[in-house]
Amino acid sequence: MTDRQLIYTVAMTGASGAIYGVRLVQGLLKRGVKVHFLMSGAAWQVFEQELELDTSDQEACLHTLFPEGDLHIHGLQNFSAPVASGSYRTDGMVVVPCSMGTLSKIANGNSGSLLERSADVALKEGRQLVIVPRETPLHSIHLHNMKTMADAGATIIPAMPGFYHRPETVDDLVDFVVGKILDRLDVDHQLFTRWGDE
Repeated sequence: MTDRQLIYTVAMTGASGAIYGVRLVQGLLKRGVKVHFLMSGAAWQVFEQELELDTSDQEACLHTLFPEGDLHIHGLQNFSAPVASGSYRTDGMVVVPCSMGTLSKIANGNSGSLLERSADVALKEGRQLVIVPRETPLHSIHLHNMKTMADAGATIIPAMPGFYHRPETVDDLVDFVVGKILDRLDVDHQLFTRWGDE
């Protein structure tokens, strides 16, 4: 087995919780992972509201957040991007945060954007697909779509921080969720104290 660079696609949508996606991409890049990065239009609006970032120059905004690392940014209608094809090998994809609208499109095979197509590719190729929904309360359609995704092989990791590690800051709560995602991707981290490691 050859020692090769891990490659993941990370997509951010317009659900609340932009910090989860930002922290995940930063963590992956820091660990030498190649990241193909996708953002919906609504995600940019959340960047402005939650992170108080000036998104008038999107390239500069992303460079500020991710100054170093193997990051490849793709537009949502760029179907010539590598991640649009199953023949391009990745280790999987994470949609974080995932809006209920995006979840519905993926669950129903609607590949109208590169984001949805990339998720479809991950499923059809049997690769890791992690969905991080951030919505509450949930109605039966939301739950049905999550079950559909789980039945198709996706992992659902709701943005639900734990408290057994005794968080002291908002960063601690964010790191717990990001750490759970990294665990699923089998990427080492020390973002939180594990149960039994006190």
